[in-house]
Amino acid sequence: MNPVEVVLGALSGSIVGFTLGLVGGGGSILAVPLMVYVVGVQNPHVAIGTSALAVAANALIGLGNHARKGHVKWPCALTFASAGVLGAWTGALFGKSVDGEKLLALFALLMLVVAALMLRARGQGGDATVRISRQNAPKLVATGTATGLLSGFFGIGGGFLVVPSLIAATRMPILAAVGSSLVAVTAFGLTTAISYASSGLVSWPLAAIFIAGGAVGSVAGTRTAVHLADRKGALNLVMAGLITVVAIYMLYRTTHAMAFS
Repeated sequence: MNPVEVVLGALSGSIVGFTLGLVGGGGSILAVPLMVYVVGVQNPHVAIGTSALAVAANALIGLGNHARKGHVKWPCALTFASAGVLGAWTGALFGKSVDGEKLLALFALLMLVVAALMLRARGQGGDATVRISRQNAPKLVATGTATGLLSGFFGIGGGFLVVPSLIAATRMPILAAVGSSLVAVTAFGLTTAISYASSGLVSWPLAAIFIAGGAVGSVAGTRTAVHLADRKGALNLVMAGLITVVAIYMLYRTTHAMAFS
């Protein structure tokens, strides 16, 4: 990697880390397009595999920050993540067989669906005392498995899917969902990264640079999340807006690339 790519990689990583700390999701949503369109990674599958590793590491850092502030509902988070690991591995096997540009286009369409769901959930306060129970455990297992499958297929940590899934299954507040989602993001991202690395689709130097930049951004993102959580629906709005903007840009780039291929 040349010096320009190193700087761009570090800056991109800090953005990803900030996003993970802020909304739990969006790390891979941003990491993949940043690697492809900013750093200049030519192979979309390498960008996906590398981002999965970097996001898993940055999510683990963000998890530590949120855990210290008491934002993680551990029983719910571990149940969800455990159910999704096998799905993530299976999804990754299918994702590697799909054309890279088509995979990015499908990724962008999924992002728009999730953005709409986040806007719909805006204003819902949630139950801060939520615990795992006979009522929500089956929902956690079902949504965890489905989210893991999609996470592996698209090569993402899946936080932008995990947050609304946790809220739907348990009605926990969004700040708790953000913190708890990082357990699954770490597990899903690492599972996907191992699958892609086994096929030689991970750039280790770029992953290291992303992780270093993300460690700095994660601290700032967590602090901002605590501030925004006091404003009802603000985190949902930020997350939905971020996802929508990046999705539209990715659809433009991928459809343009496929039209001239």
